[in-house]
Amino acid sequence: MINASFFPSRRLAFYMVRLFVTRSVAVLIALVLILMTLDLLGESGKILAVPGNTDADLWRYVGLRMPILLARFLPFSVLLGTLIAFVGLNQNSEVVAMKAAGLSAHQILAPLVLASIGIAAVLFAFNELVVVNSTRQVTAWSDNDYKPVPQSSGMVSNVWVLNGDDLVHAGIAGGRPFTAQGIEVYDRGGGVLQRVIKAARAAPRPATGDWLLQDVRIYDANMNVIRRLPQMAALPGLTPNQLTLAKVDPTELPYWTLKKRIAELDAGGRPDDEARAGLAHKIAGPLSTLLMPLLAAVAAFGLARSGQVLLRAVLGMALGFAYFVVDNFSLAMGNAGTYPPLVAAWAPFLLFLLIGETVLIRTEE
Repeated sequence: MINASFFPSRRLAFYMVRLFVTRSVAVLIALVLILMTLDLLGESGKILAVPGNTDADLWRYVGLRMPILLARFLPFSVLLGTLIAFVGLNQNSEVVAMKAAGLSAHQILAPLVLASIGIAAVLFAFNELVVVNSTRQVTAWSDNDYKPVPQSSGMVSNVWVLNGDDLVHAGIAGGRPFTAQGIEVYDRGGGVLQRVIKAARAAPRPATGDWLLQDVRIYDANMNVIRRLPQMAALPGLTPNQLTLAKVDPTELPYWTLKKRIAELDAGGRPDDEARAGLAHKIAGPLSTLLMPLLAAVAAFGLARSGQVLLRAVLGMALGFAYFVVDNFSLAMGNAGTYPPLVAAWAPFLLFLLIGETVLIRTEE
């Protein structure tokens, strides 16, 4: 007798969701602890090499990196957690009992898909409220060689802009009032390098339309000499907006702020393919958790005594890995302007949704 309800019984649904969530969380914790340990081993020497940094800065680094790792590996943990749960259900013949009770493969998967939608919503909120801020802070800190960075919102780091013929690099820029640190100006004339100007700090002067550089070191390529000045005026015509728009990283900006930056890029006639692809991926990325039960479902079905459980689990893992590879490749193509932004963000999701449904229907339904 076929069960006409789309969901199984409430007790069975809660049982499967509990298996799914607990195993996914266990895998996520194990993965993040291992990766955080390896990451800290690689960066701890650089952090402690800076005068004034202590063990507290190591814990600060852990606090900034942990949310990034959690968000990045949550979909992967959902895949592995689903596989572990399904293999256990298969080996204990619980899936056979469900199908004998009249449940189809889609009905068995329905509670997990619903739980995945909830996880996707939590992941999106976590990205918007926590991960973007952590990414911005840890990127600025690492770009500054783990030296102290001003605590200010809207900071961008490692920015390159072209001001006329001159190439300008800012280590850190932003804040209120707007300031830049680690300024380097490659003064060129007719395509030939004339001077290299380095300044510890710089601030715009709206009244004169230039910038005031402080603690300046000038290398004259023609005279082959170095001069030092306490301050000097430079960079006429360069605006703070050019620095902030020179680096629009979707991973460092929340959804609505990124949308505003895209509008500013459009108004300034600047390329925005990477920003638009990143904006669309802010929705498509968390929704990848919805695909994981579908791609891993191949491990749930088939008789355990047939000896193909391990083969099915490997196939489910391979499908999940393939999704992450294709998703990263597609996003890279979107950033380069090769794919349209919406295609770059959503094509892998839709492709593997069709693949997962095809495999499930052909093998079980």
